[in-house]
Amino acid sequence: MTECNAAARKKGFFMNGIWLVCMLALLTGCAPFGRSDTPQKNDDNSAPAQKMVRYEGEMSKEVSLVYTTKRQLALTFNGMGDKETMLKLLDELDRYHIQATFFLPGMRVAEEPDIARTILSRGHEIENNTLSRVDLTRLSYEKLYSEIELANQVIKKETGVVPRYVRTKLGDYNDDIRLATAQNGQAAVISYSLFLHNWQKETDEEKRHYLRKYINRGGIIAIDTEENKQLVGDIPLIAEAAADVGYKFVSLHQLIEQGGERKPLEAIPGYDAAKINAKMDDAAYRLIYRKETNKKEVALSFDDWGTDAAVTKILDILEQKGVKASFFLRADGVERNPNLARAIAEGGHDVGNHTYSHPVNTKITPEQLQEEIVKAHRVITEAIQEKPTMYFRPPTGEFDERTLRAVSATGYHTVAIYDVTPSDFVKSNSADDIVAAIMEQTKNGSVILLHLLDDIHTVEALPTVIDKLRSKGYTFVRMTDMFG
Repeated sequence: MTECNAAARKKGFFMNGIWLVCMLALLTGCAPFGRSDTPQKNDDNSAPAQKMVRYEGEMSKEVSLVYTTKRQLALTFNGMGDKETMLKLLDELDRYHIQATFFLPGMRVAEEPDIARTILSRGHEIENNTLSRVDLTRLSYEKLYSEIELANQVIKKETGVVPRYVRTKLGDYNDDIRLATAQNGQAAVISYSLFLHNWQKETDEEKRHYLRKYINRGGIIAIDTEENKQLVGDIPLIAEAAADVGYKFVSLHQLIEQGGERKPLEAIPGYDAAKINAKMDDAAYRLIYRKETNKKEVALSFDDWGTDAAVTKILDILEQKGVKASFFLRADGVERNPNLARAIAEGGHDVGNHTYSHPVNTKITPEQLQEEIVKAHRVITEAIQEKPTMYFRPPTGEFDERTLRAVSATGYHTVAIYDVTPSDFVKSNSADDIVAAIMEQTKNGSVILLHLLDDIHTVEALPTVIDKLRSKGYTFVRMTDMFG
């Protein structure tokens, strides 16, 4: 029986080898691209091979980040490592209940189809990593088309799966690749939001810090199963990073199917509410610190930007406590992570402008300041898919008459400052320090300044701040509720 099994395996490998040779023959041009279903006759009267026709339809989508505020992301793998490594990887994914997506090269599937079938049997997805993982950007349209098409054929033959997505070896793409992907009937070329290269001498703590910095909702994490020598050991760190912020791994297809379509900037009402305006001298502005009122109400406000780990925890606390706040976002961070900004807006909070790159307003020209504000307005508008709150907060709180008029001339007529400054951005200030400073400084109509930064103690202090202020009879409102 053992000899029979060995013979069967040998025969199977031989047949797969023949299949692979045929695939390579097609790729190198031994068969026409515009082929019919009728076999070619090898004689002098046979018709010449038809030239490949470049696709003129709509290009496939390119996806590196899925537009969603759901607390989900996808873990994907490129290539196919050796059998022992792949089985250990699958065991580790099972251990952490992670459903992943594997982009497999057609040649490796032809060589070891049992690995591909095992991936499927363990509940994971298989997609197209091209036939031989060569640099498609350097190939002619005909050859890159074949790389995708032949990989589709191999994967379908060996597993029964028709791939929906394509990823190149490095995740790069151009218009030809997107056209060829569409011509092959596939929905998208997939890149990634985070590529985990092989760790070198990093400690586990350094790895955790890196993952915390870049993990995000709607994100697509990519790992190369052949390059990454720490592959199996990375899975617990990745699972821990996602669990820490309360995010769940889902299949790539599920992530994409449940994601939304972002409207282009010009289709969003209010995208042009902020404009460059050289007529600054007479621009009227409103400067607000706190409201003179007998009502025991205060506004929590948050500046700058942070990782999902920091911002999502703040949003969770505000939701649990039933508090609406005002956020002033640094837009270069929003640009990298639009889903997080959208989550803030969906939470019912004010989303205001804190410039694009956080310069000290009094140390740049009025023209540069206006460029910062208008660019930030557009980035934030596109991210949250609606007009932002038309309140501006200057970085570091510094301003003068010239900057106030420059700001107002863009369309941001309200400059929103604050009167309670617990200096939570100072890392050495503990949660107790932050709470004490807020309780000491807060009055009726106060605006409290906090930050979205990582590695500070704001998240720890926030629940206590809310509870203590409520015990003093204060209610919480957004700045737009307080000032109109």
